[in-house]
Amino acid sequence: MKAVALTRYLPVADPEALIDVELHDPIPGPRDLLVRVKAISVNPIDTKVRAPKDKLETKPKVLGWDAAGVVEQVGEAVSRFRPGDEVYYAGSITRPGCNSELHLVDERIVGAKPTRLSFAEAAALPLTTITAWEALFERLGIDVQGEQAGQSLLLIGGAGGVGSIGIQLANLAGLTVIATASRPETRALVEKLGADHVVDHRQPLSTGLRQLGFVAVDYIANFVDTDSYWNPMAELIRPEGRIVSIVDNVHPVALNLLKSKSVTFAWESMFTKSMFETPNMSSQGKLLDEVALLVDSGTIQSTVTEVLEPINAANLREAHRRIESHKTIGKIVLAGW
Repeated sequence: MKAVALTRYLPVADPEALIDVELHDPIPGPRDLLVRVKAISVNPIDTKVRAPKDKLETKPKVLGWDAAGVVEQVGEAVSRFRPGDEVYYAGSITRPGCNSELHLVDERIVGAKPTRLSFAEAAALPLTTITAWEALFERLGIDVQGEQAGQSLLLIGGAGGVGSIGIQLANLAGLTVIATASRPETRALVEKLGADHVVDHRQPLSTGLRQLGFVAVDYIANFVDTDSYWNPMAELIRPEGRIVSIVDNVHPVALNLLKSKSVTFAWESMFTKSMFETPNMSSQGKLLDEVALLVDSGTIQSTVTEVLEPINAANLREAHRRIESHKTIGKIVLAGW
């Protein structure tokens, strides 16, 4: 099968950073689906794993954790899918990635592809959707049915991959969404997706919130930078509020700033369930099924903003380059072999 892989960890400008290779077709285990990949999308995790380091792989390492395709074979213990089914999923960080014509994935973390979307449109959704869903509804404890309707959510990084689906999910719960964005095109996007207010992250967040009439917010979801926003988050969260972040801190953060307000802080990593095979691992497949229904009803829209064709090393290096620029909007997808 065709695949895009690496053997050395190099800057993205190096033609050897990602290379086209031919690999043996994988064989499914008991709970695996063998998926013929039709489209993939690129996330910051791809660039972080590929980042330069002194390490040499003895065999090609395939990256990629967002795919849509067609089930080709199923393992003997598979019960949810059969050959011919169209699926979408993010996969597991502990297994080979999906930047290949054929890919193995545990059925528990796979959803039925939204019928109204193309494979390219569907491939934009899984990783960011799972991340945003778990961040809002599991880590922050928000009820998707609207128990906290009207409460405020500050969403830092509204125009990114996770933010652009996070706004839509927060709308489902009836929250008042305040999203950060600065450029005209990013402000336009978050407003289109349903943000109630937009604040410019190039100025102090407290200033922007005060101008909107907010002294504090009930929830904060940080999808950009934990270090830079730690102190502003501690200042702006209400007493007994909740904060979630998906971005590693580089420097120590002052957790004690949250104590006087009894604030809850949580991390979200969508790979946790598949990495540790937690008892609730199948929740990811179920939530992808639920989101597919929301997409098919017109409630949720794909966050794809650009499709590169075909799937090859040159186009994947270009997608990585754009992700590393930190100026991307929505999701970049590659489609077709």
